Amino acid sequence: MAHSDRYAMLLSALPYHGPLFGATQTPLSRFRLNQRLALLAEEELRCLEDARRLLEWAQQPPGRPDAQAVREAQGVIEGMSNGFVRELVTWRLEMRTLVAAMRHRHRGEAAPRERHWGFGRWVGHLMRHWNEPAFGLERAFPWLPEAERHLRTGAAAELERLLLGVVWDRLERLSDGHYLDFEAIVIYVLRWDLIARWTTYDGEHALQRFDALVERVSIPQAGR
Repeated sequence: MAHSDRYAMLLSALPYHGPLFGATQTPLSRFRLNQRLALLAEEELRCLEDARRLLEWAQQPPGRPDAQAVREAQGVIEGMSNGFVRELVTWRLEMRTLVAAMRHRHRGEAAPRERHWGFGRWVGHLMRHWNEPAFGLERAFPWLPEAERHLRTGAAAELERLLLGVVWDRLERLSDGHYLDFEAIVIYVLRWDLIARWTTYDGEHALQRFDALVERVSIPQAGR
């Protein structure tokens, strides 16, 4: 069966997801989704699973040193055969680094001294502009000032909604031009993951989980 035929068959079996914040449940169960994804070639399925594993916080092993986590993520991304997925995962991990930096700074922590604490091209910039509003990145990331406001006021649900919305909108823009290809399937699955996260959202539990995850990022403080 040709790739395009398999993609068309798979996508036709995936129900429309609808808007993120209007959803009360995922458009199909995780079991059914995995059944549909079995139509993918082995290499494609592995690429998708690697991406989801890197992007799912709950699957990150606790106690892993920051340098090791960054190195392993880079290795997985470099091994991905699909450039679209590589760029998308890189963008998400860079966004996660921005949010972690914002959280640490909100807790009064000084700028890190070493680059291994975060992922991607913005790590050095964050270190140099630690004390600036939005790290001086409000033009590149217009959502940062609003995220900082939610963090200051303790509006955990609003912060979660904002961050999920940023990712959802990015996937919406990336979907243009991808209709019956592997990239369209990747976008659908990552949207499914966002819906699953939002429809099972528990504000208090999510904040505790976020605090625990940030605790794992042991930023070396100046003077230590």
